[in-house]
Order: sequence, then C-alpha cells, then structure tokens
Amino acid sequence: MISRSTTHRIIETLLCFVGCLCLFEPAFAEKPNMILVMADDQGWGDTGYNGHPFVKTPALDDMAKSGFVFDRFYTAAPVCSPTRASVFTGRTPIRTKVTNHGRYMRPHEQTIAETLKGAGYVTGMFGKLHLGSAQPNSPCNPGGMGFDEWVIGLNFFDNDPYLSRNGKIEHRRGKGSVLLMDDALAFLKKHKDGKRPMFAVIWFPSPHDPHREFPDGPSLYEGKKQAGYYREITLLDQQVGRLRKTLRSMDIAGNTILWYCSDNGGLNAATSGGRARKGSIYEGGLRVPGIVEWPAAKLKGRTSVPVCTFDIYPTLMAMAGVELIAPHPLDGINVSDIIAGKSKKRSQPLGFWHLFQGGQGTRSDQIQKAIMEKQHAGEPTPHDPPRMKKDVDEFPQFPEETANGHAAWTDWPWKLHRINDTKFELYNLEDDPLESSNLADNPSHKERLETMQQELKAWMRSVISSLNGKDYDRK
Repeated sequence: MISRSTTHRIIETLLCFVGCLCLFEPAFAEKPNMILVMADDQGWGDTGYNGHPFVKTPALDDMAKSGFVFDRFYTAAPVCSPTRASVFTGRTPIRTKVTNHGRYMRPHEQTIAETLKGAGYVTGMFGKLHLGSAQPNSPCNPGGMGFDEWVIGLNFFDNDPYLSRNGKIEHRRGKGSVLLMDDALAFLKKHKDGKRPMFAVIWFPSPHDPHREFPDGPSLYEGKKQAGYYREITLLDQQVGRLRKTLRSMDIAGNTILWYCSDNGGLNAATSGGRARKGSIYEGGLRVPGIVEWPAAKLKGRTSVPVCTFDIYPTLMAMAGVELIAPHPLDGINVSDIIAGKSKKRSQPLGFWHLFQGGQGTRSDQIQKAIMEKQHAGEPTPHDPPRMKKDVDEFPQFPEETANGHAAWTDWPWKLHRINDTKFELYNLEDDPLESSNLADNPSHKERLETMQQELKAWMRSVISSLNGKDYDRK
C-alpha cells in the first residue's frame, strides 16, 4: 500500500502549479517576446563555458555570462522526438504518445504555441520538427500545433535540405543551420513592429551526424576526434550569435526571453557531464547545456537545482504573466522562483522513461523530396495518408503495470533506476555524479529505496493511463 503522504506527493508531482503572481517585475507594459533555441545532440560539456578543452562557442559563452545558467538542465528523454514533445506540452513525452524518436505527438495535446497564440502572440517554428507531418492538411503539422508560420524538416537535415514552408516543400541551397536562422530572423523582422508579441521556436539540425556542415572561417579541429561534431557545434554557436546580434539591432533584445538547450545528451561520453551519452537515462544521456537570457528582468547567475525541458512551458507562462489552464496533468513545474534566486530547491521530483517502445526512422530529405515532386506535378502525395496522421488516433490499451524499458526517478540528490522491472539501482548524485556506486542493496538506504520505488511505480502508472487516452475526452 502507498501511504497517504506519498500519494499526496505523487499528485503534487503530476499537477502543475502556476501561481497567478509573476515573480518578475514587468519591465515593459507589453508582454515579452519568447524564443526557444535547441541544438540536436549537444552534450552538457560541449561548450566553452562548461569547460570544453578546445571547442569554440563564444556566443554561448557570452550568453552564459550575460544570462542565467542551469548547471543541471535535463532533457525529458535521451533522444530527440520525446524531448521536443515535452517542450511543447510540459508533459513527460510518453503521455503524448511520443514514446521514442520518429513518433507523432497526438493533436489532442495542448501546446505552448496554442496557449501563447490564445494570449495574443504571433507564433513561428523553424528547423527540425520530428514530432509529426510537414504536409498542409495534417493536424500533426506545426499549424495543428499552434504555429502561424513554419519552415521545417521532418528530422535532421544537412546541406541543401528539403524544407516545408507551411506545407509546400522547397529545395533550398546552403547550410541547413544557416537557412533555418534565415527563416527565423525573417519572421522576427516581419513582426517586430506589429501589435502582437512574438513566439519563435528555432530547432537546429546540428550537431547531429553525419556532420557535413562547416562553420564560417578557417578549418577547425583538424586531427581531433569527432572533429565534424565539434565543427557543427561552432556553426550553431555562430548562428546563436547572429540571432542575439539581430535582436539587439532590432531593439527588441531587452524584452525578449531567449532560452537555449539541447534535445538530449551529446555524442561524446567524456564530456557528457555524467555516465554514458545520448540514448541513456544515466546522467550523460539527459544532462545538457541550459541558458535563459532576459535583459529586461536582469537575469543573472547559475544554479545547480535540477530543471527539465518539461518545465519550460509553465515557467515561461509564469514569467510572461500568461495564464496557463492545463487540461491534462503536467509533469513540468514553474521554476521561475529558482531563476529569480528565490528558491534553491526543486519542489517536485523528476521522472524519466526510455525504451518503452522502439523508435521509427524518418528520412527527412527523401520523404520531402518525394512530396515536392508530387506537389509540382499536381498529384496526390506519396505519403498521404500514412504520414498525415500516422497512428495518433489509435489508443491501444497498455496494462497499468507495464514497466518495460528503463525508468528513473530523481529526488535530488537521489536517483533511482528501474530497469525492465527486474533491476533497481540507487545513486546519490551529489556524492557520486557518475552513478558508479549502486546503493540499492545497502541496508542503510532500505527505507529510502522503498519510498522511491513506490513513487516511481505510481508515476509510471499515471503515465500509462495518459498513454491509454484517459486524459482526453474522446466522445
């Protein structure tokens, strides 16, 4: 039996609390612009400001110096698509049916773009989606997710990509990471003098392999292992610098919240900031760079309090004074008090769950090229209907006791792993950041282990309930 206090704690974990009082004094009468920037596969230690021995990231280093840095910023999953769903919904991604890479997010979800659009924002998305369709009539495209304007790839893309502009496929020439920033800056310039505040999502395709994009300037990192990976990190850093410079030149940097992170751990375990790397829910697969900048609010400092990608949604709403009425249970919480320096502890534990299902391949250029050719010929697209909605209207019922894959429960500094329901591992991350000394069989931690096992089990049951469709009115 789960105790009443434990039950209450689990309920609190599932419910997002967003107070009606904003912790930030409004610097301007108008609401702030918001921009979310995400790298694809950049690890925590793959920046200059986090001490990488040679990679050059001057823009991120300056942003870290000027803004607020999260030392323990986590992604909701160790692969791309699920983390992206967590940003959009404030929920652990399995709830949204994004159980692994390449899965579509259910259109039943309420997204951050839909909430901000309802609050008067103009919304735009640019770069890698990997959550749904790029065709014009799909409820799973960015328009169906609340974006007014969008130019996207389905998955990672490289040089000369095929991108969908509001559903029409274009073959573009140039570096994909530069092209998406071109599109994002055009959106900002178009709307900067309008009456509506702006919300933009800029999701890079780099530094995902095969690492064919090169930064401007002389050739870098010759002779270094994973040189292509680090070149693409420097390339995206150059584009972040370009974004920040343009915001200043447009005189909108002051009242713009700019939030930077990666979608999962990096490709080099040695600089991952923990054990393992991308694909694992040990620390190295989840811990990533995290910086938020808002000059008008004078954000500055650094915190080691754990914060996750599903916290972005409720936190931004609180910072901007936008009411968030969530129709579904959220896993994310408002951490603006941590950013404001008013709290040094996270109020709710963090839950992670990977390998519940396998991933699905998504060849962005191949798919979009085939669609473009049919669009030009005026013929039905080759991926209509299979890729329009995929399986989002299907609600297979998983038993509540389902526990396959690898789950974890972090109640700082303690982290419990549950691996295929047969093995438990317990670590003190403060004393053992590399998760090397399993304390699960230590008698002195028996009570803690049992409590965390109960909490994790209850959370996993609630996730299965969401996946089964219990959060939606499907009449």
